This record gives sequence, C-alpha cells and structure tokens, in this order.
Amino acid sequence: MINAITQFLRLLVRFAALLVAVSSISLALAQNYQPSLTEHGVPDFTGVWNFSSRTPFERPERYGDVEFLRDFDRSAPRRRSTTSTSRAPRRPSTIGVIGAYNGYWNDRTVLEANTRTSLIIHPANGRIPPVQDGVTVQLGGDQTSDFDFNETRPVRYTHGGIGRDGPEDRGLSERCLVFVSGPPLLSGGYNNHIQIFQNADHIVLLVEMGWDARIVNLSNKPYISDDVRQWSGDSRGYIEGNTLVVETRNFTTALGSLSLRSIAYGTAKDRVLTERFTLTTVGTMDYEFTIDDPTTFTDKIVAISSMTKVEDQIFEYACHPGNYAMKGILQAGRMEEANETN
Repeated sequence: MINAITQFLRLLVRFAALLVAVSSISLALAQNYQPSLTEHGVPDFTGVWNFSSRTPFERPERYGDVEFLRDFDRSAPRRRSTTSTSRAPRRPSTIGVIGAYNGYWNDRTVLEANTRTSLIIHPANGRIPPVQDGVTVQLGGDQTSDFDFNETRPVRYTHGGIGRDGPEDRGLSERCLVFVSGPPLLSGGYNNHIQIFQNADHIVLLVEMGWDARIVNLSNKPYISDDVRQWSGDSRGYIEGNTLVVETRNFTTALGSLSLRSIAYGTAKDRVLTERFTLTTVGTMDYEFTIDDPTTFTDKIVAISSMTKVEDQIFEYACHPGNYAMKGILQAGRMEEANETN
C-alpha cells in the first residue's frame, strides 16, 4: 500500500513538472514567435478575428487579488472589498422583464481558453476603480424596461434608457451609435468579430457589431483639433515588434469614459485609450487596452483578452435601416400615456 502511494505521489510530481515545462515552452514560443510579414516587411494583422470571452470584465469580490482561477484557494477566507464607486450602484430586479432575444442569437463560441478571474488586470483587485469626487455614475435599467433613476440626458450607457419621450432617452446601442464592442473591444452577446485591413501607412479596424470602421494612421500625422469630437475618437498607431499599438483620443462628451450595459462612468472628454494587438502564435493574438482618464477615475484601467483568427466572413450590421425596435419602444410609451388618460 505504501509503495502504491509513493508511486502515485511520484507520478503527481512528474505531472506537475511536465505542466511547468509545457508552460515554459509555450511562453518561450510566444516570445520568440515570428509572424508572417506583409509586402512592406511588417507583421501581418489582416484577417477576421473572433474576440468572444466568457471571462467577466470585473473580478467577483470573492477572488480578491487572485488573477487566475488555478491560484484560488477556496478554503481561504476572503475579505470583502471596501472599494466602491462614488455611489455604489444597485441593480434593479429583472423579474418579469421580457428578453430582447432568444438563445438562438447568442454567441457561445470561446475559441481561446482564458482562466483569468477577470479581464481587468489593473487595479490589482480586478475591479473598476473609484471615480473622482463629483463625477457622475449614470445608471439605467434593462434594455426593455425603464427604471427611474432620476437621470438626465445624454444617456451614456449602451442598453436601457431614462424614458420613452424620444430617441435621446434611449441607450447608445438602441440608437445604433455605440455598442459594447467599443472602442475598446468587449465581448457581447453576438457579432464578436473584427476584420483588420492593412497597407503601408494605415490599418482599418472594422468591428462587426455596429459596423464601425476605424481608420488608424500609422504615420506621424498629428491628431485632429481638440475641438473636433467623435464617437470612436481619433486614432493613431505604430507597430512595435509583434504588436500593433493604437492610441485614441478626441472622444465625444456624449460617451462615458467607460460605457457598459446600464452603467456609464463620467464622460470620455479626457479619456486616452491605448490598445495593444500582439500576435502570439499562429492564429492567436492578445488584446490589451488601457483607459487613462484621471478626470474620471482615481486609477487607470488595464484589461486583457485574446483573439482567434477564423475563416468566417462578417456581414453588415444594418442597425439604422429598419430600426423597428426604436419605433416599438416609443410607440409603447405613447400607448401607455393614452391608457393613463382614459
């Protein structure tokens, strides 16, 4: 019996050593990876990439500062974080709310394994940092409901709204303006693809969700005037080794510094977004972004995810033409008003 236990323990030690060796080899391969080059002699980023992820953007508080699931000790007591935003958002109940889509449309594809406890890797607790004093954290309800949070226009979060008097009362995605795929890129319920085009001095980032194309100048061309503000900002980029670095600024103030589903933090007026697309192995790419906005947050936000190159073709996401959802939302508001007066 003792010999059997001894042999078993030896096997475990060997297996652990093998895992360490494999991890070391994988890391070395990623660091030494030589991607294919374009005719201009720089790494080739072109193609269609899937960035689906099941990893939460923020880390659940029970994980504390543990970055990877493999390092989480379930037996260890965890102290609840005392860090919060300027007013701790409390979500309304969604019981009885009719869903916008059934499960058929949801993208359940996860092409690259990710064992992180959150996409956010900075701050260390994997949480959105507190906002500066006086900064508004705008709250909303679900896409199909109106919860009264006494908010005012402009609506800076993507889903939900503050009322149904007009299109301006609805979230950015309901108005076909901005989606969770940004920039920055965050995985949504579906359409998690980006197509990259590349020539000598420009790269185009075409996101399937919203069909938004950012034209990134790779030369030293100066940014546009600070008086000109855009939904997707103004982007400049450069290639550093295997990494495409894109820095974007000049965002509109009608956008949150961080606009998520049903919550938006401050405005994007002073936000500088830095994205890093790094080719790691054949058909895989790391995506990291940094939100640097000291006007809104007390710390920067850094998040990381992965992308997988696919043979799929993306199609136009025609949100504006035939946007029946907006018509239905506003029409329902008029019907409720008519019923109240009768």
